[in-house]
Amino acid sequence: MSYEVIAILMFSSMMLMLLTGQRVFGAIGFVAVVAAFFLWGDRGGYDLGFAAAIKLMKWYPLLTLPMFIFMGYVLSESKIADDLYKMFHVWMGGLSGGLAVGTIGLMVLISAMNGLSVAGMAIGATIALPELLKRGYDKRMVTGVIQAGSSLGILVPPSVVLVLYAMIARQPVGQLWLAGVLPGLMMAAMFVIYIVIRCRLNPSLGPVLPKKERDIPMGEKIRLLGAGLLPLFIFFAMMVPFVNGWTSLVESSAIGAIAAFLAAVLKGRMTREVFETSVRKTLGISCMFMWIILAALAFGAVFDGLGAVKAIESLFTEKLGLSPWMILILMQLSFILMGTFLDDTAMLVIVAPLYVPLVGALGFDLIWYGVLYTITTQIAYMTPPFGYNLFLMRAMAPPEISLKDIYSSILPFVLVMVVALATIMAFPEIALWLPGYVYGN
Repeated sequence: MSYEVIAILMFSSMMLMLLTGQRVFGAIGFVAVVAAFFLWGDRGGYDLGFAAAIKLMKWYPLLTLPMFIFMGYVLSESKIADDLYKMFHVWMGGLSGGLAVGTIGLMVLISAMNGLSVAGMAIGATIALPELLKRGYDKRMVTGVIQAGSSLGILVPPSVVLVLYAMIARQPVGQLWLAGVLPGLMMAAMFVIYIVIRCRLNPSLGPVLPKKERDIPMGEKIRLLGAGLLPLFIFFAMMVPFVNGWTSLVESSAIGAIAAFLAAVLKGRMTREVFETSVRKTLGISCMFMWIILAALAFGAVFDGLGAVKAIESLFTEKLGLSPWMILILMQLSFILMGTFLDDTAMLVIVAPLYVPLVGALGFDLIWYGVLYTITTQIAYMTPPFGYNLFLMRAMAPPEISLKDIYSSILPFVLVMVVALATIMAFPEIALWLPGYVYGN
């Protein structure tokens, strides 16, 4: 049996197991170990999983994962995120569409707190959405705002997805995070510009807050500004020492976790229940990602042994005669297709053993490609009919927002994200300038 046929059998077996509802790491790891067993016998099959586990345990930057997740959950569970929205409510309510713009700002800061899109979606749907609807904002527009804004969680540092990509692609986490900063802020700015223009053309979509709600003493406004900017202060306290080379990535993650914990204590919100919930959720998410990385390493080792990457590169470049850019675009389209029924981690783990080495062989920068992958995943999250974010929103939205509203709300934002993706593909320096500047020094 040829190696190409073995590779196809592995992928088809894995997809079949996923369709039956098996856990992602279980399906991927099982197929990898069974394939190694049949290819290289007892010793090869057993050693593969063991070697992957040892490699995972020795990867020092993995310690950042629980630290950042804990930081995000502490800030979320202690309701410090609520203060953010109150700040935007007061300071931006006088602008047409101002609360929607403030929601994008909220999502950017939540992303910097947690690194997971689910957290942004949960906070946006429970805090921002009811307030926006109560004040007469168009339900389709604000539903799209929350879905698009929450997707920034997997691009703006500390992105947990980029940690996973770094492990699989063997790239520095710090450079990947810095590469996501400017694209993430650029995309947020594009969302804001779209909201402002649309509300300027049709003010009924985002009415200005009543004057009595905006007439608050300046002292109260300043107090809310300070409370709302606390998460941003924590983020800078964590990232500035890292960017300047004073601390390692792991040390910076510990600073962030400790700073978030102390902030909750000083505000009197670190109760036993908040602490226990944060620890439990951190443990659950961290273990899930570690199992997925373990399975991905085992699966990738089999593909390295088969030489499948070289075979696929030969198929695209020699037999089909495709240019490197055409191959890259086909990869991005396949991510969007897979995103209709898989989440970001599953997509990365399934195709990383093929795509990441192929991207390197084609001469593209793997840091830049990590940003492209993440943005494409964001688009896939919101692409009908089965986008991940669409169903999260359906589960969290109030009854007056139908599935049809959710589907139609996201289309303008998907177009904005496609423009952002094309811009970063055309101008790679948007992603590569900041890591080049920091690490070049």
